[in-house]
Amino acid sequence: MRHVDSFEIQPPTPPSHNGVPRSAWARARRRVSRWHRPYTVALLLLDFAAVVLADWIAQEAFGQARAGFYNAQADPTWFYTVVFLLVPLGWVVALWGNRAYDRRYLGLGPEEYKRVIRGGVAVAATVSFVAFATKTDLSRYTVGFALLWALVLVLLGRIMARFVLHRVRSQAGHAGHRMVLVGTLPECLEVYIAVTRNPSAGLVPVAIHITDGYAAARGIETPVPVYAGRDVLALVREVGGDTIAVCGSASAEPGELRRLAWQLEGSGVDLVVAPQLTDIAGPRVHIRPIEGLPLLHVEEPTLSGPALLAKNLMDRVAAGLGLLMLVPVFLAVGLAIRLSDPGPVFFRQPRVGHEGRTFQVWKFRTMYVNAEERLAGLVDQNETDGMLFKMKQDPRVFPVGRFLRASSLDELPQLINVLWGEMSLVGPRPLPADDGDFLGDVRRRLLVRPGMTGLWQVSGRSDLSWDEAVRLDLYYVDNWSLAYDLSILWRTVGVVLARKGAY
Repeated sequence: MRHVDSFEIQPPTPPSHNGVPRSAWARARRRVSRWHRPYTVALLLLDFAAVVLADWIAQEAFGQARAGFYNAQADPTWFYTVVFLLVPLGWVVALWGNRAYDRRYLGLGPEEYKRVIRGGVAVAATVSFVAFATKTDLSRYTVGFALLWALVLVLLGRIMARFVLHRVRSQAGHAGHRMVLVGTLPECLEVYIAVTRNPSAGLVPVAIHITDGYAAARGIETPVPVYAGRDVLALVREVGGDTIAVCGSASAEPGELRRLAWQLEGSGVDLVVAPQLTDIAGPRVHIRPIEGLPLLHVEEPTLSGPALLAKNLMDRVAAGLGLLMLVPVFLAVGLAIRLSDPGPVFFRQPRVGHEGRTFQVWKFRTMYVNAEERLAGLVDQNETDGMLFKMKQDPRVFPVGRFLRASSLDELPQLINVLWGEMSLVGPRPLPADDGDFLGDVRRRLLVRPGMTGLWQVSGRSDLSWDEAVRLDLYYVDNWSLAYDLSILWRTVGVVLARKGAY
């Protein structure tokens, strides 16, 4: 940690220009941050190769694949040109037109995948229109198979590319943005905490430039060096940054943000604004410019409607199919529990659910039958704060139960709760009914059904503090969507395999 009183105040350096370049023909410098360039090239090659592979599989799987191409048997040159060159290029153009290569959407969040799907729909519509307009009698099965598999393979390629990018960011610290935070010290520290929660996002603050003077912040420990009274652009170049993040009230200074944008013209440095809107997801925020004033319109949380009905339907269907498929697993786990410790296979406990209603949660028993009686003697060894009791080496857990907890197999019976509508596949974790009255912000968790997995589980599970767990749960309540649920389910697989935070 660093202390604020270690910096020196220097007189501000005048900007290079005030929005007017020296020459009307002068070209702007390339962006300082260039990680997205080779990454985009890799995505282009992966997408092209995915479509070629899908087309090859389709033409090998269907004997009538060359239907509609005259003389395709005698001279297949035109057929191969269309299938293995023009169609893949069409996919790349459609993806580019839907901004699936836009650096703002690469590497984080579901928006990249949404744009890939839109590109696939555009390709399907274009192929259908061209076939109709030219009266070409194509093989519908072949075309449909090729389009579907191309979309699947492109998405898989994007997932693998993102995995590699996240590994590079987390382990090597490359392929990210080096940010200089500008604003008051409390605002900058709040943004610092937010952007560093997820290293895979690639946002790395390297310095703080405070706008309210250093005297009020003297002696405060900070994770990065703090400066004041400096020309921001010169400071960015000095610390090797490529992005300026204007935090909180600093963005409200009349004319200052506009002048800073002018100063950055041709510098290759990115400018982002971090308003005081914490824990609000991007899809709920829209910019509505009115008379030169960009208003941020924040939509209310969606807690009802067709999307919620679709979520409930997905939960019931997935739970029913899951219970049928997991019958052998249930039998094996039940036998292991009975051999480890005589007693019931399942453990049921009252939990608080949707709108405060109490229900009995189903779990495989992982503790000895006298666990509740032994709890009183272990309360002072609780290793977590908040409403739950957790111990990494809880003596009440028998060996098979420890494996079930580490692998999350003990949670599988909650599919019964999902099938009955008491829980959801994704949602806040259900808390014991006798551990509090859920006042204040915590009660907002009860607006949705509790989940088998959720944002808390994929972000650290039992290693998180109570306040952080509540913050994640409330974030999910306010910003959930079907795409977000699918993203959390996908992340759950990796968390379960890594066994992180499960005890």
